[in-house]
Amino acid sequence: MIWGEQPSGSALRAKAWFLEQGIKSVLVPGAGYGRNTKVFSSQFDTYGIELSSAALKLAVEWDSSTRFIEGSALEPQLEHQVDAVYCYDVLHLFLSGERCRLIDAALAQLRPGGLLYFTSFSDEDPNYGCGRRLEPGTYEYKEGKYAHFFSDADLREHFAGTEIVETGTFTDSLHSPQGGSHEYILRTILACKRG
Repeated sequence: MIWGEQPSGSALRAKAWFLEQGIKSVLVPGAGYGRNTKVFSSQFDTYGIELSSAALKLAVEWDSSTRFIEGSALEPQLEHQVDAVYCYDVLHLFLSGERCRLIDAALAQLRPGGLLYFTSFSDEDPNYGCGRRLEPGTYEYKEGKYAHFFSDADLREHFAGTEIVETGTFTDSLHSPQGGSHEYILRTILACKRG
Protein backbone atom coordinates (compact mmCIF):
# COMPACT_ATOMS: atom_id res chain seq x y z
CA MET A 1 0.00 0.00 0.00
CA ILE A 2 2.56 2.46 -1.26
CA TRP A 3 0.34 5.55 -0.83
CA GLY A 4 -0.90 4.59 2.62
CA GLU A 5 -4.43 3.90 3.75
CA GLN A 6 -5.93 7.40 3.81
CA PRO A 7 -8.09 8.29 0.79
CA SER A 8 -7.59 11.38 -1.31
CA GLY A 9 -9.58 14.39 -0.12
CA SER A 10 -11.09 14.41 -3.62
CA ALA A 11 -12.77 11.06 -2.91
CA LEU A 12 -14.48 12.58 0.13
CA ARG A 13 -15.61 15.58 -1.96
CA ALA A 14 -16.90 13.29 -4.70
CA LYS A 15 -18.78 11.18 -2.15
CA ALA A 16 -20.49 14.27 -0.70
CA TRP A 17 -21.52 15.39 -4.20
CA PHE A 18 -22.78 11.91 -5.09
CA LEU A 19 -24.84 11.72 -1.88
CA GLU A 20 -26.40 15.14 -2.59
CA GLN A 21 -27.38 13.93 -6.05
CA GLY A 22 -28.95 10.65 -4.87
CA ILE A 23 -26.35 8.39 -6.50
CA LYS A 24 -26.68 4.64 -5.82
CA SER A 25 -23.77 3.10 -7.77
CA VAL A 26 -20.17 4.19 -8.46
CA LEU A 27 -17.45 2.94 -10.80
CA VAL A 28 -13.77 3.56 -9.98
CA PRO A 29 -11.52 2.95 -13.03
CA GLY A 30 -7.89 2.35 -12.06
CA ALA A 31 -8.93 1.39 -8.53
CA GLY A 32 -5.46 0.30 -7.41
CA TYR A 33 -5.47 -1.40 -4.02
CA GLY A 34 -8.76 0.21 -2.97
CA ARG A 35 -7.46 3.27 -1.12
CA ASN A 36 -10.30 5.38 -2.57
CA THR A 37 -12.96 2.73 -3.29
CA LYS A 38 -13.50 2.19 0.42
CA VAL A 39 -14.82 5.77 0.69
CA PHE A 40 -17.67 4.85 -1.64
CA SER A 41 -18.38 1.19 -0.85
CA SER A 42 -19.83 1.96 2.59
CA GLN A 43 -22.75 3.84 0.96
CA PHE A 44 -22.90 2.95 -2.73
CA ASP A 45 -22.77 -0.18 -4.88
CA THR A 46 -19.13 0.21 -5.88
CA TYR A 47 -17.17 -1.35 -8.73
CA GLY A 48 -13.42 -1.06 -9.21
CA ILE A 49 -11.49 -1.77 -12.41
CA GLU A 50 -7.78 -2.52 -12.03
CA LEU A 51 -5.19 -4.02 -14.40
CA SER A 52 -2.68 -5.12 -11.74
CA SER A 53 -3.44 -8.52 -10.22
CA ALA A 54 -1.10 -7.71 -7.29
CA ALA A 55 -3.07 -4.53 -6.52
CA LEU A 56 -6.34 -6.46 -6.80
CA LYS A 57 -5.23 -9.01 -4.19
CA LEU A 58 -4.63 -6.16 -1.74
CA ALA A 59 -7.87 -4.42 -2.78
CA VAL A 60 -10.07 -7.43 -2.07
CA GLU A 61 -8.61 -7.71 1.45
CA TRP A 62 -8.72 -3.94 2.13
CA ASP A 63 -12.20 -3.28 0.74
CA SER A 64 -14.32 -6.42 0.63
CA SER A 65 -17.48 -4.40 -0.14
CA THR A 66 -16.35 -3.26 -3.59
CA ARG A 67 -16.72 -5.59 -6.57
CA PHE A 68 -13.32 -5.54 -8.27
CA ILE A 69 -12.81 -6.46 -11.92
CA GLU A 70 -9.40 -7.30 -13.38
CA GLY A 71 -9.04 -5.52 -16.70
CA SER A 72 -8.16 -2.32 -18.53
CA ALA A 73 -9.93 0.93 -17.68
CA LEU A 74 -9.57 1.80 -21.37
CA GLU A 75 -12.32 -0.70 -22.24
CA PRO A 76 -15.84 -1.02 -20.78
CA GLN A 77 -15.79 -3.85 -18.22
CA LEU A 78 -19.31 -3.65 -16.75
CA GLU A 79 -22.34 -5.23 -18.39
CA HIS A 80 -24.61 -2.54 -16.92
CA GLN A 81 -24.39 1.21 -16.37
CA VAL A 82 -23.71 2.99 -13.08
CA ASP A 83 -24.87 6.35 -11.68
CA ALA A 84 -21.39 7.89 -11.22
CA VAL A 85 -17.72 7.47 -12.11
CA TYR A 86 -14.86 8.60 -9.84
CA CYS A 87 -11.45 8.47 -11.51
CA TYR A 88 -8.44 9.53 -9.45
CA ASP A 89 -5.12 10.35 -11.14
CA VAL A 90 -5.47 7.89 -14.03
CA LEU A 91 -6.24 10.19 -16.97
CA HIS A 92 -2.81 11.85 -17.00
CA LEU A 93 -1.00 8.50 -17.34
CA PHE A 94 -1.84 8.16 -21.04
CA LEU A 95 -1.08 9.74 -24.39
CA SER A 96 -3.85 11.58 -26.22
CA GLY A 97 -5.57 8.65 -27.95
CA GLU A 98 -5.73 6.55 -24.80
CA ARG A 99 -6.97 9.49 -22.72
CA CYS A 100 -9.93 9.70 -25.11
CA ARG A 101 -10.46 5.92 -24.81
CA LEU A 102 -10.53 6.16 -20.99
CA ILE A 103 -13.17 8.91 -21.08
CA ASP A 104 -15.20 7.04 -23.71
CA ALA A 105 -15.09 3.83 -21.64
CA ALA A 106 -16.22 5.74 -18.53
CA LEU A 107 -19.10 7.32 -20.44
CA ALA A 108 -20.13 3.95 -21.95
CA GLN A 109 -20.53 2.54 -18.43
CA LEU A 110 -22.42 5.60 -17.13
CA ARG A 111 -26.18 6.05 -17.39
CA PRO A 112 -27.52 9.14 -19.16
CA GLY A 113 -27.55 11.98 -16.63
CA GLY A 114 -24.87 10.18 -14.59
CA LEU A 115 -22.01 12.03 -12.88
CA LEU A 116 -18.26 12.10 -13.54
CA TYR A 117 -15.56 13.23 -11.09
CA PHE A 118 -12.00 13.05 -12.47
CA THR A 119 -8.69 14.28 -11.04
CA SER A 120 -5.47 14.70 -13.01
CA PHE A 121 -2.14 16.50 -12.94
CA SER A 122 -2.29 20.27 -13.37
CA ASP A 123 -0.01 22.41 -15.50
CA GLU A 124 0.38 24.52 -12.34
CA ASP A 125 2.32 21.67 -10.67
CA PRO A 126 6.09 22.33 -10.31
CA ASN A 127 6.84 19.12 -12.28
CA TYR A 128 5.12 20.48 -15.39
CA GLY A 129 7.60 20.67 -18.26
CA CYS A 130 10.16 18.32 -16.67
CA GLY A 131 11.64 15.76 -19.04
CA ARG A 132 11.28 15.13 -22.77
CA ARG A 133 8.15 16.55 -24.40
CA LEU A 134 6.18 13.78 -26.14
CA GLU A 135 3.10 15.79 -27.18
CA PRO A 136 1.59 19.08 -26.01
CA GLY A 137 1.41 18.98 -22.20
CA THR A 138 2.90 15.45 -21.98
CA TYR A 139 6.44 14.82 -20.70
CA GLU A 140 8.56 11.70 -20.24
CA TYR A 141 10.03 12.25 -16.78
CA LYS A 142 11.80 8.82 -16.63
CA GLU A 143 12.49 6.39 -19.43
CA GLY A 144 9.15 4.80 -20.35
CA LYS A 145 7.23 6.89 -17.77
CA TYR A 146 5.29 9.95 -18.78
CA ALA A 147 2.51 12.19 -17.57
CA HIS A 148 0.14 14.72 -19.09
CA PHE A 149 -0.38 18.04 -17.30
CA PHE A 150 -3.77 19.66 -17.92
CA SER A 151 -4.62 23.31 -18.27
CA ASP A 152 -8.23 24.16 -17.46
CA ALA A 153 -8.98 24.63 -21.17
CA ASP A 154 -7.35 21.30 -22.07
CA LEU A 155 -9.35 19.45 -19.40
CA ARG A 156 -12.59 21.06 -20.58
CA GLU A 157 -11.75 20.11 -24.17
CA HIS A 158 -11.27 16.45 -23.16
CA PHE A 159 -14.78 16.45 -21.63
CA ALA A 160 -16.43 18.57 -24.35
CA GLY A 161 -18.99 15.81 -24.96
CA THR A 162 -20.36 16.18 -21.42
CA GLU A 163 -22.17 18.88 -19.49
CA ILE A 164 -19.41 20.35 -17.31
CA VAL A 165 -20.60 21.32 -13.82
CA GLU A 166 -17.31 22.79 -12.55
CA THR A 167 -13.53 22.57 -12.73
CA GLY A 168 -10.99 23.44 -10.08
CA THR A 169 -7.56 22.77 -8.58
CA PHE A 170 -6.34 21.54 -5.22
CA THR A 171 -3.12 20.39 -3.62
CA ASP A 172 -3.12 16.70 -2.74
CA SER A 173 -0.66 14.93 -0.44
CA LEU A 174 0.49 11.32 -0.62
CA HIS A 175 1.97 9.74 2.50
CA SER A 176 3.88 6.48 2.26
CA PRO A 177 3.86 3.99 5.16
CA GLN A 178 7.64 4.60 5.43
CA GLY A 179 6.96 8.21 6.43
CA GLY A 180 7.69 10.01 3.17
CA SER A 181 5.23 12.46 1.67
CA HIS A 182 4.73 14.25 -1.63
CA GLU A 183 2.49 17.18 -2.53
CA TYR A 184 1.29 17.93 -6.01
CA ILE A 185 -1.31 20.12 -7.71
CA LEU A 186 -4.30 18.42 -9.30
CA ARG A 187 -7.12 19.59 -11.50
CA THR A 188 -10.66 18.34 -10.93
CA ILE A 189 -13.63 18.18 -13.24
CA LEU A 190 -17.22 17.48 -12.28
CA ALA A 191 -19.42 16.68 -15.25
CA CYS A 192 -22.70 15.09 -16.22
CA LYS A 193 -23.34 12.64 -19.07
CA ARG A 194 -25.76 14.10 -21.53
CA GLY A 195 -29.04 12.22 -21.92
